[in-house]
Amino acid sequence: MSSPIWHPFTQHGLGEPIPTVVRTEGAALHTRDGRRIVDAISSWWVTTHGHRNPRIMAAIAAAAGSMDQIIFAGWSHEPAEAVAAGLLRLMPGSLTRVFFSDSGSTAVEVALKMALGYWLNRGEPRHRLLVLEHGYHGDTIGAMSVGARGVFNQAYAPLLFDVATIPFPMAGAEQATLDALEAACREGPAALIVEPLIVGAGGMLTYPAWVLAEMRAICARAGVLFIADEVMTGWGRTGTLLACEQAGVVPDILCLSKGLTGGAVPLAVTMASEPIYAAHLSEDRARMFFHSSSYTANPIACAAAVANIAIWEEEPVLARVADLAARQAARLARLSGVRNGRTLGTIAAVDLGPEGADYLSALGPRLLAFFRDRDLLLRPLGNTVYVMPPYCIDDADLDAVYAAIQAAAEMV
Repeated sequence: MSSPIWHPFTQHGLGEPIPTVVRTEGAALHTRDGRRIVDAISSWWVTTHGHRNPRIMAAIAAAAGSMDQIIFAGWSHEPAEAVAAGLLRLMPGSLTRVFFSDSGSTAVEVALKMALGYWLNRGEPRHRLLVLEHGYHGDTIGAMSVGARGVFNQAYAPLLFDVATIPFPMAGAEQATLDALEAACREGPAALIVEPLIVGAGGMLTYPAWVLAEMRAICARAGVLFIADEVMTGWGRTGTLLACEQAGVVPDILCLSKGLTGGAVPLAVTMASEPIYAAHLSEDRARMFFHSSSYTANPIACAAAVANIAIWEEEPVLARVADLAARQAARLARLSGVRNGRTLGTIAAVDLGPEGADYLSALGPRLLAFFRDRDLLLRPLGNTVYVMPPYCIDDADLDAVYAAIQAAAEMV
């Protein structure tokens, strides 16, 4: 009998090999059969400083020596308090409240519920949500509802609520996006949710900072809440701590996860401005914020986040990010036979093969196998190959990644 494990985003009927990892270190995974695999996508975008960062691992070990899970409804603990204090030091000053959860999807669910609760408790319930075309915000019901509709969620269509979609600001058509947002805002929606500067699973499509700034301004003028999903873009991926910084934008609600613990263990937060919190503050228990999970603010995960925050405050992380961004851009520029090469901070992407190929393109599995056979973890989005490595990756590993992309371009 094969393994009983049912893997995510894996069609087991294809019989593709599933390597077993026995050790991680830096920018590499080591498998049971003795291979060293370069992790060129940070194990699904989570690992920032590198696998098993010593400071984060030590913090996890120390926390495990004194605490395990503690109920967080009406109780607290020092690691969570330290995470919240650290986030208030690092993040925009108007984001004064920190709500813990355990993944990017749940951080988004929390943000959506905060937005709807804000309007209900103000006595003017608004239910409509605005989303950006091609967006992806997770795989729980609310997160799927505000993401792009397609093969990812077609089986679950009866569960998804209706949203208004704003066209993606393609180069040369940015004004159409802004005009559509202005028109939608006139109808009194609750909030707009966006991935700032780049949509991830939607194809690593980028758009300029001035568009993000104008979208925020339109929402502010119309009194529409602005939710920034920085689950993927936060913690340096786009070249700054938050992508929103590049547009001078501060959201009403901010979603963070992935790099929050350096990618070591699951943890998420949704940060909110004081008016969002105040709308739920009352002596009426019916107005409390009704959301939690059993593992909210797990102390061991919080300890990892405290260590990550300390790394950001005490080490030259942004210099490492800038160095990696420059090295990526230089290698991308040397590729031939690729289309639409683009970079944003430490993220680089190209399109291979015919135009118009979607996520289920037959090219995707071919590319996946091609890279796997060369001891590289690259997981194309259809015919889009992207590179999003840990910030510690060295030149030899990066050269191997780009040599394989060049070979793949010549193959297709």
